[in-house]
Amino acid sequence: MIIRPEQHWFFRLFDWHGSVLSKITFRLLLNVIMSVIAIVIYQWYQLPSGIHLTVAPFSLLGIAIAIFLGFRNNASYSRFVEARHLWGMLLIAERSLLRQLLTLVPQAPETHRRITDYLIAFSWSLKHQLRNTSADVELARLLPPEVRASVEESAMPTNRILLLLSGEIGRLREQGELSDITYSLCEDRLNELGQVLGGCERIAGTPVPFAYTLILQRTVYLFCALLPFALVGDLHDMTPFVSVFISYTFLSLDSLAEELEDPFGISANDLPLNAICTTIERNLRDMIGHYPLPELPTPDRNYNLT
Repeated sequence: MIIRPEQHWFFRLFDWHGSVLSKITFRLLLNVIMSVIAIVIYQWYQLPSGIHLTVAPFSLLGIAIAIFLGFRNNASYSRFVEARHLWGMLLIAERSLLRQLLTLVPQAPETHRRITDYLIAFSWSLKHQLRNTSADVELARLLPPEVRASVEESAMPTNRILLLLSGEIGRLREQGELSDITYSLCEDRLNELGQVLGGCERIAGTPVPFAYTLILQRTVYLFCALLPFALVGDLHDMTPFVSVFISYTFLSLDSLAEELEDPFGISANDLPLNAICTTIERNLRDMIGHYPLPELPTPDRNYNLT
């Protein structure tokens, strides 16, 4: 995710990093080529028997495409917002659970430390699960060897960590440290973690229907390819400039929707899961007084948080 400081609107017009322009440059170049072809063959438009396009059908089709692109961008952005909401719930649930344990079981520092490590491991493991990367480094520094082995061997390691957390809370109840009511309160926090896990898995495993994306992209590309032939009769040599500008609008919206569809990736406009996990770790370790804390996440030289 790009965290850029305030800048003048004029300089923002020339920002390259974070823009989808780099992804659609080749497609815009193809539109320029089609515009040049339209100019070259324009003389055939003047023949009585010539077949030529007019702007009228493109005006109607452009409105329809804009509406469908708006729907698709709204669906993709809703996925992005829901994903960020789920990770916000994760931070709140983990802090609340640890706060309850610190208050209800104050004389158990080792238990606090162990549960804190489990909570931090849960967030890092979820991040790696969503990005299809290895969590071995984080699990090695957070979990004991025997516990880490059971997590790494599991087909669903993040859910296994949640099961271990539930076991720790259950042991506190068996030891009489938690009453039925306080145990139920802690279980509510664990259920919230389970909801976050399930919600993230649902977003990651259920993309926007492929047929919907395919028909929209085919329509956009065909529209952009034929547009110069409709404009050349009125614009002549100005056709490439106007055609590219219109195509940029449609292609960039399509590309942005495709990028936001998976909010857990590592592109410039995806969620900064590394930074969120580091923030969670700082919060939990500060609550139990375990110092030094991890470094505060800051944007890199490209103003990007991953």
